[in-house]
Amino acid sequence: MSREEMNARGWSEIDILIISGDAYVDHPSFAAPLIARILLDAGYRVGIAAQPDWKDPQSVCALGRPRLGVGVCGGNIDSMVRLYTAGRRLRREDAYSPGGKIGLIAPHAPVVYSQLAKRAFPGIKVILGGVEASLRRVSHYDYYQDKFRPSELIDAKADLLCYGMGELTMLEIFGRLRDGKDLSGIRGTCRYLGANETKSFKFDENVVELPSYEQVCSDRLAIMRLTKLVEANMNPWNAKQLAQMTNGRILLVEPPREPMSTGDFDRFSTLPFTGVAHFSYKEKIPAWEMIKDSITVVRGCPGGCAFCGLVCHQGRHLVCRSIESVKHSVEELVKKPYFKGTISDLGGAAGNIYQHRPKDAAICKKCRRYSCIFPSICSNYVADEKPLMKLLDSVKEVPGVKHVFINSGIRLDLALLQPHLTEKIIAENTSGQISVAPEHLDGDVLRLMRKGKAGEFEKFRAIFDRVNARTGKKQYIVPYFISNFPGCSQRQMAKVEEYLSKRRWNPQQVQDFIPLPMTMGCAMYCSQTAPDGTPIEVNKGLAQRRIQRDMLKEDHRGKNAQNQHANARTLRKRK
Repeated sequence: MSREEMNARGWSEIDILIISGDAYVDHPSFAAPLIARILLDAGYRVGIAAQPDWKDPQSVCALGRPRLGVGVCGGNIDSMVRLYTAGRRLRREDAYSPGGKIGLIAPHAPVVYSQLAKRAFPGIKVILGGVEASLRRVSHYDYYQDKFRPSELIDAKADLLCYGMGELTMLEIFGRLRDGKDLSGIRGTCRYLGANETKSFKFDENVVELPSYEQVCSDRLAIMRLTKLVEANMNPWNAKQLAQMTNGRILLVEPPREPMSTGDFDRFSTLPFTGVAHFSYKEKIPAWEMIKDSITVVRGCPGGCAFCGLVCHQGRHLVCRSIESVKHSVEELVKKPYFKGTISDLGGAAGNIYQHRPKDAAICKKCRRYSCIFPSICSNYVADEKPLMKLLDSVKEVPGVKHVFINSGIRLDLALLQPHLTEKIIAENTSGQISVAPEHLDGDVLRLMRKGKAGEFEKFRAIFDRVNARTGKKQYIVPYFISNFPGCSQRQMAKVEEYLSKRRWNPQQVQDFIPLPMTMGCAMYCSQTAPDGTPIEVNKGLAQRRIQRDMLKEDHRGKNAQNQHANARTLRKRK
């Protein structure tokens, strides 16, 4: 991050500069340091400009002009989601900044940082990456501006956009830049073709044409067609190129890159990370405090939930670390002075998907489903509970480890298929409260969410209560609900309100729906239709949305209950 550190390494220049919207925490859970470590391991000299002043090009010049190019990452969370609430108000804390301070990241950070790099280093190659670039790789709806935007690549005027998990892709990109080769045809990337390339481009059976940016802006149903086509081409083994006309030129999206191997995942996860924030920070990074004792053991998500952008970024094909690799990370964690004996989480997108696999990989390579689990669990999907049980026991045996917990959310549909694992997690690997995400309790809304079935939450609660009664533990369920999902009426939201009121629950985690770019939920929000074309009710105005959001607040439910009691007393008096 500084000239002094360059001098200590004996570097006269750097090869690659990575600009990040996050504070610099040298931990594999943070995107920019992970890519930096991988590139460093491959022999490149890498510098990081963490949260630079986006109004001043000099803020990225401390290490000099990089020899090969600049990588830009907005951070671990979409910058607009990070800055603003679902009510479009500024958040009070930024977990990825020192001391939780707000205002250290730019809105639409990858766009701003890319233009900053272009101004600071004229002619430099700029590569976009990270979750925000992934979710905004084609024309998309921006909820906070309430308008459609073109691909982030076009707004940023960058040279290439890397989408998905970029470890292998970034190695290929910078390898080509090092060798003087062009950047065309790299899987997991997008390019904005020039006028001549656009003229000569040939559409054939290997290319799917998306609705143009102009169509998306003018036709509210076009975003639904676009989202369906993107979803149908997310399997790396059978996806086609996607082409989208934008301002008279073609945005060309190459097929996704195949998932990394377990060997690559193991190797990248065990590079010599320090595990802590850069020594220049005087204040703690809240996000690091949350994950410092956790270890990621699985990538990808089989769920395909309509509100979640994870499948668009990580994909639905799971990659899991070996038990030996996880134990190595645990042994390194035990040596850290801040470790107190408790592994806070062994997880990923969900806490109970470790080493799930297909019965026949060849079937998966032909599949175009958006989910392995919804509307029913694929007959080729093996939800094996034994590997995670073995992993939990193996980690517990590492000297210095007192407790091993699962704090990643538990998928209810899979938990009911894994009775032994579910009971083990509740009895031995829960820190007093367990996170689950029923999301809703109405069957029709759950169907639109692509999320489980009504009644699964109650079945899980019965297991939870039974295990706690057997073990004598006093533990709690932390349920996660979403208000204002497209297609959810006030009457349907009342089912959740009534359920919580009867049990006197005040849920700690309630999310007012945010239409994340490229998700099916966003397409439903914009088009006001279900994926099958059925018109649905969508709450868009903040006043409309406030009704459902407030239904899940304890004080609101208390007032409702008081009003109901008062009305009942009045009725009795009249009688």
